[in-house]
Amino acid sequence: MTTAVQTSTETLSINAIRMLSVDAVETAKNGHPGLPLGAAAMAYVVWNDYLRFNPKDPAWFDRDRFVLSAGHGSALLYSLLHLYGYDVSIEDLKKFREMGSITPGHPEVGITPGVELTTGPLGQGFANGVGFAIAEAFLAAKYNRSGHEVIDHYTFGIVSDGDVMEGVAFEAAAIAGHLELGKLIYLYDQNHISLAGSTDITFTEDVGARFRAMGWQTIETDGMDPDAVRSAIDQAKAETGKPSLILCRTIIGFGSPKKANTFGVHGSPLGAEEARATKEALGWPTEPAFYVPEEVTTAMAERVVAGAAAQQAWQEKWDAYRSAFPDLAAELSLAISGGLSADWDEAMPSYDVGGKVATRKASGDVLAAIGPKLPTLIGGSADLNSSTNTALKGLGDFQAPDFDSSMSQGGAGGGWSYAGQNVHWGVREHGMASAVNGLAAHGGTIPFGSTFLVFADYLRPAVRLAALSHYKSIWVFTHDSIAVGGDGPTHEPVEQVMSMRAIPHLTVIRPADGNETVEAWRHAVTSDRSTALIFSRQDLPILDRSGARGDLSQGGYILRDTAGAPDVVLVATGSEVSLAGSAADLLAEHGVHARVVSLPSWELFEAQDAAYRESVMGPIGTVRVTVEAGTTLGWAKYAGDRGACVGVDTFGASGPGEEVMAAYGFTTEHVAAVALSVLGQHDLARSIDETWGGNVTSGPIKPNEGHS
Repeated sequence: MTTAVQTSTETLSINAIRMLSVDAVETAKNGHPGLPLGAAAMAYVVWNDYLRFNPKDPAWFDRDRFVLSAGHGSALLYSLLHLYGYDVSIEDLKKFREMGSITPGHPEVGITPGVELTTGPLGQGFANGVGFAIAEAFLAAKYNRSGHEVIDHYTFGIVSDGDVMEGVAFEAAAIAGHLELGKLIYLYDQNHISLAGSTDITFTEDVGARFRAMGWQTIETDGMDPDAVRSAIDQAKAETGKPSLILCRTIIGFGSPKKANTFGVHGSPLGAEEARATKEALGWPTEPAFYVPEEVTTAMAERVVAGAAAQQAWQEKWDAYRSAFPDLAAELSLAISGGLSADWDEAMPSYDVGGKVATRKASGDVLAAIGPKLPTLIGGSADLNSSTNTALKGLGDFQAPDFDSSMSQGGAGGGWSYAGQNVHWGVREHGMASAVNGLAAHGGTIPFGSTFLVFADYLRPAVRLAALSHYKSIWVFTHDSIAVGGDGPTHEPVEQVMSMRAIPHLTVIRPADGNETVEAWRHAVTSDRSTALIFSRQDLPILDRSGARGDLSQGGYILRDTAGAPDVVLVATGSEVSLAGSAADLLAEHGVHARVVSLPSWELFEAQDAAYRESVMGPIGTVRVTVEAGTTLGWAKYAGDRGACVGVDTFGASGPGEEVMAAYGFTTEHVAAVALSVLGQHDLARSIDETWGGNVTSGPIKPNEGHS
């Protein structure tokens, strides 16, 4: 621990953090001053005495990570970053919450130097930090060697009452406690005030008891007393077998004569008069705004020097490690840089036409092939490995070193330790996904999480943040349609694929067969953005690509075409592509020429130029029928003015999967009949499919309306 600076300088430093934050909020006339005023003392102790960082190299890999889970208090973080030498200027603080500034209302990774995570939705940062701690433990176990501990850092965080109320934090805390993540230390800003009032109107549980029950060390302290906070952090660091929650009793809006300890200071500026009164109460000059005493600048500059020295000491350790273990060092360096070995995908499976395989099974085959080639691929499912086929067999299970596996069933084989690549998340979809984001943000890993598609709703907030933050998180969703069958409508996704497509910057891929599944995984691993892979429960035929023009990398392509201009274009995804092919065969028997388009990824397809997209879909006015076992919402963009959509605009039903699909119109005859009706051949449509009675004169049709 670094020796504390003189008390007078310490007090000035803490008040500088407070007042820079107040001035930023006042200038913006918007923001949350209460948390910075109350939490500045404990934040100062963490940054000044414990956190290892180098502002001149914010990406130094073995730095400690700091998580401001209570992202509404972002002014606190920006003040710290400025004072401790990051490239965040006073001018940047003056532009707090302005368009285009690097000091947005809530922290966003990639915008502000030194910001480790995008936080704001409460509980997310808490859970992301668990991912940080998993990443550190995993990489340390996999690459450190005796006397060469090149991965050795802590995750510190400030969390709020709102954070620990959120369910995602509860899920993530349970994961962290079970895994005994001793390098995870959270300071809980326990001011008992939330946005709408004091917490005693909603939140009266014993938080410490709850966390102790989940395997955490809990420490109660005075969060306004720097020495008390130091003592608590020392105690937390001494406990290596448990994460620590330090319950810091604080005063929200500390120093404000009229607003301290009230909910009115949580989410609104103090106002000019109260801001002046607060400065006077803390013995701070009322003018100029954004004032920083010279002794504070000098003292904090010493931390910048210390940070550079810490990185230099680590660099010497790294050089020794690289000399002693060149192969390991090369492998770790490649992982940190986000690179892939030249042969990472050489063992990928391929599937022959005539066979059948569920795409979830093909995905498992891919993982079996690439897992040994990607040593930092890490992840698992929400207690569904045997169904999602996401176990990395033989690559070990991520568990605490003292985990007793003698009575345990399951596991992927390869041993139980922090070096294992399989994380057992439990039935905790949201905590899993948020921790996956933390793994991605930490760097050095390729993380994934998996569950049934219908449960994507449980983790959607984390998927959205992954896309927003450009995390390379991989989501594996299986059991992708009403073809799930027997489990019934509660387990049959209808709107989930489209809801994933609605998230900007998320690549959604629903492959049609085993070979498209291989291509989907290749994209997910090589992409620099988040990917959602959507796989079937049921077996699907391997498609004949001998006449294909394009492939999955283009998002959509012509799987099979006609000799001349097609009469109709059948556009399908996933399990429905083979159905579109059989419908094309039936249409051919009646003299109708149909092109079949596989459209596994809207996002990749829309990234192609207009000429390519038109070459696949045909020019404006082309008759098209879209086929997907999900909601028709959104499909009109591809069906066009003369088209129709075969989909599901109600909930599913319980029964054998094939029967459910048939009852909802996913048959060769029905798809062909829809195409014929669009072309105006209504009598022929009825003769082919006796259940079909629709017409298309009023626009896109919904052939399954009325099914229950």
